[in-house]
Amino acid sequence: MNKVGFFRSIQLKFIIIYILLLILAVQVIGSFFTDRLEEDLSETFKASVNERVEMLSYNLEQAFARERSEEEPNLEQEIQAIIDDVNTENLATTIHVYDGQSRILGTNQIDGQSEVGRKSTDIDVKNTILFDQPRKNTYFDRQTDSRVYVHVEPLIGNEGLAVGAIQFKASLEEVYDQIEEINNIFLQGSILAISISAILGILVARTITKPIKEMREQALIMSNGDFTQKLDVYGQDEIGQLAETFNDLNSRLKHSYATIEEERRKLSSVLSYMSDGVIATDQTGSVTLMNDAAARMIGANPDDVIGDDLIDVLNLEEKIVDISKLPDSGSMIIDFSDEETPFIIRANFSTVVDEEEEVTGFITVISDVTEQEKIEQERRDFVSNVSHELRTPLTTMKSYLEALSDGAWENKEIAPRFLEVTQKETDRMIRMVNDLLQLSKMDSDELPMHKERTEFVSYVHQVLDRYEMNLPETITLERNIPKGKSHVWMDRDKITQVFDNIITNAFKYSPEGGKVRVNLDVRRHMTIVSIQDEGMGIPYDKLEKIFDRFYRADRARTRKFGGTGLGLAITKELVEAHHGKIWAQSKEGRGTTILFTLPLMGSKRGKGK
Repeated sequence: MNKVGFFRSIQLKFIIIYILLLILAVQVIGSFFTDRLEEDLSETFKASVNERVEMLSYNLEQAFARERSEEEPNLEQEIQAIIDDVNTENLATTIHVYDGQSRILGTNQIDGQSEVGRKSTDIDVKNTILFDQPRKNTYFDRQTDSRVYVHVEPLIGNEGLAVGAIQFKASLEEVYDQIEEINNIFLQGSILAISISAILGILVARTITKPIKEMREQALIMSNGDFTQKLDVYGQDEIGQLAETFNDLNSRLKHSYATIEEERRKLSSVLSYMSDGVIATDQTGSVTLMNDAAARMIGANPDDVIGDDLIDVLNLEEKIVDISKLPDSGSMIIDFSDEETPFIIRANFSTVVDEEEEVTGFITVISDVTEQEKIEQERRDFVSNVSHELRTPLTTMKSYLEALSDGAWENKEIAPRFLEVTQKETDRMIRMVNDLLQLSKMDSDELPMHKERTEFVSYVHQVLDRYEMNLPETITLERNIPKGKSHVWMDRDKITQVFDNIITNAFKYSPEGGKVRVNLDVRRHMTIVSIQDEGMGIPYDKLEKIFDRFYRADRARTRKFGGTGLGLAITKELVEAHHGKIWAQSKEGRGTTILFTLPLMGSKRGKGK
């Protein structure tokens, strides 16, 4: 945030408002003072003039009423003497005395003596003599460019009629000059007062704006997440209370920020370490947050997809166009599989609403359900395979039994063959059911294990000796077993079943004159058993599937030999139950090798432990 200049600051606004209010007050006071001063001075001046006029009119009336002898001065001389006795400090003051015919009988103007005897044309003088009423008016004299006060007073004779008039004309400029001088003094005083007030206003404004400026700086500091500093409280006025409130707000924000930061760290940790992916978007569907799990699942950098549309991120263009319809679908299976690796995720959608139930965003939780879908598909395949495997012998048995029921039982040649086939199919179904029961117990960890310390080399010889006693004439069993002793913690019956399943398959798929090789490799911590045949082999792309339930590389030959398709699946479960591993190696036309490992025991482990 930029620093506020002085000419844009609230401090200057305070000063300007303060000075304007002071000027307005001075102007109002000055106007009122000037008007009252002008009124008082004018009234005083006019009252002074009126008093003089009254005094002169009295003396002049006596002069008009007096009877004179020839030795005494005449009326004009006496009137002039009376006028000359009047002390007029204002040189602009003019006094004229008129008779009843409006002729000038006397004047105080030295250069106006020539006018004595002339008849006046002044309308105020004529009206005063005619109506016996005094006239008081203020005029602007254009000749002298000044304002004058004119008082015309009638001179009343013995009969009560006007015998003449006196005109007293006095300039008001002295009054206005005095007013102007007083106004100048007042103006100077006002300027001095405004200057001093402006300085005081600056100081006062600083006392007001300084806490506000500190609050602004503190707000900037708080906006950066620093809540350690406090404001200074300069008083208990409104600004002081505001500062205290601001400090209290700072403390509350500090606590709230710490709480939010803690929750944010918790949420960040949860999002970082949770196995499910989380994607948050705004109300338009633009991605605002993505955790690492989601990024790994969709194979994108979280920073690169911020702002992208959720539909594009999850490749939903063909399924959903409008982002607002996502929550209505609840959950959705999205296939990210490629040619080499299967990868399926489940996306669950939900909305984020505010207090007014307005949608402000969307939350998408994605999880890897590849294994679940694989297990579900295996379950479906398992049910399908079981149904198919049971349907074939049941259909065969039904056909043969129907034939026997229709009379074939009486035929001594056909009936035994039909019964033999029915017996074989029944035995095959029993073996299949037993294998299924065994797999079910292993899946639920209910298959009992009776493990014991077993010397493995001699044990393998015992197993192979048993096979050599019943070995087919067309098959050769070759053993490559080292000397010495190696002990394995195992269930002899279960490992014997492993050997039986693998060796039996090797005998079945070996051609006439073929050879089955059994190799034993004893290493530091484990023993490796490999059983190799010379059969048709297994294609490379099907090699990992031979341990799946009901999988058969060659279904026709497997049925011919009476297999259930569960032998190797049981073998894998039994080996893994002994903490070993099993795998296959094969090339088409060159036979197959089944290898499995079993961990060796330490020499200090006791028997039966």
